[in-house]
Amino acid sequence: MLLHIPNVLTPDELAQCRELLASAPWEDGRVTAGHQSVKVKENLQLPQHCAEARYAGGLVLSALERNALFASAALPRHIYPPLFNKYEHGMSFGAHVDNAIRPVSGSARRIRTDVSATLFLSASEDYDGGELIIEDTYGTRGVKLPAGDMILYPATSLHCVEPVTRGARIASFFWIQSMVKDDSERRLLFDLDRAVVNIGTGEPNHPVLPQLTAIYHNLVRKWGEA
Repeated sequence: MLLHIPNVLTPDELAQCRELLASAPWEDGRVTAGHQSVKVKENLQLPQHCAEARYAGGLVLSALERNALFASAALPRHIYPPLFNKYEHGMSFGAHVDNAIRPVSGSARRIRTDVSATLFLSASEDYDGGELIIEDTYGTRGVKLPAGDMILYPATSLHCVEPVTRGARIASFFWIQSMVKDDSERRLLFDLDRAVVNIGTGEPNHPVLPQLTAIYHNLVRKWGEA
């Protein structure tokens, strides 16, 4: 499931992130690339434990905590600490699939990457190129979102970032280990949750709501891991 989540960051949070990253110590993004992706990766990345990355990552995590659409779609069990990358003129990232398991730097934890996320920080009019291209069962999708918006997609998807031809594309990216591992099951739960929300918004006392809510939670109980 591909899902566009608008306005993840408030204008103030977005401005804070941009100010931090404007003077951040960017380094060659290949330092975190896997064996295959290092061959096709050309971008800049913020060192994970620098002060700018930690503060901006905290802003992103706080924003995710209050976002009901993200919670419904990802059903997060663990969120990998947000990373930040920059693509300048001529930089790109060729077709690849994200590593299935990611160790969390500085800890003994590992996260299974069920869902990938890209949160756009640069205004789309400030750069040309740089589209995130995602291949899924419905074909190839090109994604270039307004600043502060985020795309979620299955981490199993083959994807790439097209070359930037003007300006700079800055984004946060991270992965989610979901309580529900299977993408098709997560999609069914998301659709059911949205139906419950839509009915409840229009008719909060509708007699079918308790039944639908029970079905939702029983499916999470069947498919989920705490």
